Amino acid sequence: MFFPKEMTELELIIPAKDLLAVTRVLSGHGVFHQTDSNYPGAGPNTWPEKAAAYASLERRIQLVMQALSVDEGQPPRSDYDAMVEVETVRPAVEQIEDEVKKITDQLAGERKRLEQLESALHHLEPVEEVNLDVSQLRHSRYLFSMLGQIPTANVDRLQTSLARVPYVFLTLRSDAQKPVVWLAGTQSNADVLERAARSAYLNPLALPEGYRGTPAQIIKTLHGEIDDAHRKIAELQVSLEKLAESRQQKLRGLLWQVHTSRVLADAIVRFGQLRYTYVITGWVPTDDLENLAQHLKSASKEILIETLPTKRSGHNSNVPVALQQSKFLKPFQMLVNTYARPRYGELDPTLLIAITFPILFGAMFGDIGQGLVLALLGWLMAGKKVKALSSMSSLGGLIAICGLLATFFGFLYGSIFGFEDARIFGIELKPLWISPIHHILDILMVAVAAGVVLLIIGFLVGIFNYVMSQNWGHLLFGHNGIAGFLLYLSLIGFGVSAFGLLPVSSTIFVVLAIVSALAVMFSEVLIHLVEGHRPLIDGGFGTYLIQAGVELFEVVISFLSNTLSYVRVGAFAVAHGGLSAAIFILAELAAGGLGAFGYWLVVIIGNLFIVGFEGLIVGIQTMRLSYYEFFGKFFTGGGMRFEPLALTPAKEEQ
Repeated sequence: MFFPKEMTELELIIPAKDLLAVTRVLSGHGVFHQTDSNYPGAGPNTWPEKAAAYASLERRIQLVMQALSVDEGQPPRSDYDAMVEVETVRPAVEQIEDEVKKITDQLAGERKRLEQLESALHHLEPVEEVNLDVSQLRHSRYLFSMLGQIPTANVDRLQTSLARVPYVFLTLRSDAQKPVVWLAGTQSNADVLERAARSAYLNPLALPEGYRGTPAQIIKTLHGEIDDAHRKIAELQVSLEKLAESRQQKLRGLLWQVHTSRVLADAIVRFGQLRYTYVITGWVPTDDLENLAQHLKSASKEILIETLPTKRSGHNSNVPVALQQSKFLKPFQMLVNTYARPRYGELDPTLLIAITFPILFGAMFGDIGQGLVLALLGWLMAGKKVKALSSMSSLGGLIAICGLLATFFGFLYGSIFGFEDARIFGIELKPLWISPIHHILDILMVAVAAGVVLLIIGFLVGIFNYVMSQNWGHLLFGHNGIAGFLLYLSLIGFGVSAFGLLPVSSTIFVVLAIVSALAVMFSEVLIHLVEGHRPLIDGGFGTYLIQAGVELFEVVISFLSNTLSYVRVGAFAVAHGGLSAAIFILAELAAGGLGAFGYWLVVIIGNLFIVGFEGLIVGIQTMRLSYYEFFGKFFTGGGMRFEPLALTPAKEEQ
């Protein structure tokens, strides 16, 4: 729970005759993270070509299923881990492809025809009332003709441009913005007429080819052809649906056969090939190793298995990270992974964030009623009770827990839907602890004190991580190591004792601050000294001294800003109460005009606004405190994702 799963490095040597059997075992259990074997191939290797052929065929099946709107379905319960030959499956795929292509080509043709008909109809509708044979305007040897729409303001510009050439300009349909006009002239002046029309933004109407008669007659014909196109499209869609229904099971079976073969082939490509044997390397969670080894020995009697348990200490950047699975912690694990994936030897902060995140949120959003609304919303999201919220189901658990903590702090603050000192079912609601809006300074001081505690926890976890990784230089002298931790404690202690809140002389903290500050200031030199790096200083000593002084100043400022950032916890608690008070002022104003109905309407809308808008803002602020202030003290991340070899796409994504 506190660390990623313990991993064991695995190396297998198997005879060529057991290649497929062993590969099926490795891919069927979903616990083997494969790595590339660094053994040169011995002889020709045809597996890359086979893998490419399977991938191409799988894509073709997926395209056919997409055309038929057929989903992948669930993998068969048996015989789906066998490898099939490409040439055995390809004829069946090609047959279904031809059947689908025949219908889809007709469907595409009809849709294109429908689009052309509707486009022609769109261009003719503006001139429907014009009593003119359209065919007479096409391909005339002597007459240039242009029928279209022109902005009213540009008519004078067009006529001015054509002052020196003979032309005919008629308005066929009047319109305040864009009348329909007809411009005509001789073919010898076609270039002049066309340039003038273009400069006046005369938009020509595309007249359909192959039709005779007036626009009204052609429009009537087009409507009939459009109806016919719609009917044919509907018939083709029905044919496609029937084909999908009849080929659905066949396609799913083919897909899983080819997909399985592709996964197995891709895995074999990464094996090391010797003359008569194959070498397989990878990682397995230690808890799953014994079970996997038993199945491997059953698949191959001559298999050689070598295991190398991996310690968490030291640098293990190449070890894949498999996080512990917990239904309760899953929302918080998602929150951690959004920031970074823990390294193998690093403490997994999921449990810490599962405690601190809801508490910080609840402290800023403390209200019994609004918290329960959030909890209910989160429950509906997590359980996919409401279809509109199902896309956010991964956030449901997080929102529900935060809502419950907001309810808890609502009892501490004595607030329900913004009402304070209220009577509920005859019981007078009083704060069990403090009312933020009435004790602003107290709540701010408590928030800062809580921030100090969290930062101290962060320092201690960071020191623990340094010990686990055996990073002794940063452990002793790093900004987040022991030197930085002592500097932070001395600064906090000096501040507390200066205000007389701690019965200890501030001199002790001053001395401790000077010593730890010097250690932090010269941390680069000291770390190089501990780790044996030379030279100790890059560049001149004077330049380094200035740089070290600036870095020390930045460290002190960051400590101060990190601590004061937690003021926002108390500030948002106060703002929450202030916003509720503003809602009630508006409700009183509404009551003056609409009575009790107006009052409660504003109260309900105001509470919904607080739950939605302020809940989002508080969530963002809580995330900021967790990521930048808390995680910044100990969490580096950068772990490699554990991607087990698996036959099903669902397992491949884990």
